[in-house]
This record gives sequence, structure tokens and C-alpha cells, in this order.
Amino acid sequence: MKKFILFFALLMSVGVVSAQNTPVGIWKTIDDNTGEARSHLEIYQKEGKLCAKIVKLLQKPADTVCDSCSGDKKDQPLIGMEIMWDLEPYDDYWSYGKIMDPDTGKVYKCNLEMESVDKLTVRGYIGFSLLGRSQEWLRVK
Repeated sequence: MKKFILFFALLMSVGVVSAQNTPVGIWKTIDDNTGEARSHLEIYQKEGKLCAKIVKLLQKPADTVCDSCSGDKKDQPLIGMEIMWDLEPYDDYWSYGKIMDPDTGKVYKCNLEMESVDKLTVRGYIGFSLLGRSQEWLRVK
């Protein structure tokens, strides 16, 4: 019986570690130029792909709208807006998705890589990955 309990405890701890090794959750975005926290985003799965929406603004009022956006996002509130979509698993990171810069309304290709359970590197780029910029996102606990 002791062996069974030990095995079960070990199995459960592996499950917890695996669950933390996913980008799904709430993340604090860090401005790549100033190093300051800008917002909280929720990364979630939708139809097997990763997406992210803004859930909290840290430097702007909560009722800020996206006046630089186009299409159906034009003049919509930033909070609740999906700004990252269609990321697919690829090797040990996520790729083939898109990310929108809510300051400019521009949409870029996107890669996302977990550096640790609490740190992501998010890269937006045009064409291929060398022509872009990266941001560090930190998990909100």
C-alpha cells in the first residue's frame, strides 16, 4: 500500500510540473524599450491554438480604446481585446501565429518560447524572425 501511495504521489507531482510547463495563464508584458510593466494578458487555447487577450492595463486607464486599430477592432476597448492568435506548437515553441501591437494597430507574425515556467519570450516580426523585436513576459502569480 505504501508503494502505491508513493507511486500515486509521484504521478501527481509529474502532472503538476507538466501543467506549469504551458504558457496558458496570466502574463505581465514588459516593454522591450523601457523595461516597465505594461499590461496583463491571458493566454488561452482556442481550437487547439494559443491566443491572448488583454485583461488589465497597467499604464493606461481601463477604458482605453484602440484608436490605431483597423477593421472590427477600431475604437474597441483594449481590455478584452484578442491581440495574439493562431499560435501552433512547433518543436519546443509556438509559431505560425499573429500578434497585434495595440499602440500602432499593426499586425506581425509571432513566435512564443517558454524560457522557464514563469518567463516567456515573445517575438513579433515581418517576413522572417530576424526582422522583428522580442519582449519578455512574466507569469502573474
